[in-house]
Amino acid sequence: MDQPLLSLRSALVFLLAVLSGVAAGGLSWLAGEGAARSVLVGLAVASMATPFFDRLITPGSGETCGKAHDHG
Repeated sequence: MDQPLLSLRSALVFLLAVLSGVAAGGLSWLAGEGAARSVLVGLAVASMATPFFDRLITPGSGETCGKAHDHG
């Protein structure tokens, strides 16, 4: 039980996806859409933001890209 449920990277990816979904849903609601459509917009944005942030935040974020070492 010493291990966390999610790694720090996974928690950050999901947090950013949820924040993006809430922001998109809130903006949709403020634009005059209904509550149901705003929830659907928020869910769609959150589901599309998850793979985006997963690729944006690389597993070895402390390391530099391998291509930078080749150019000397």
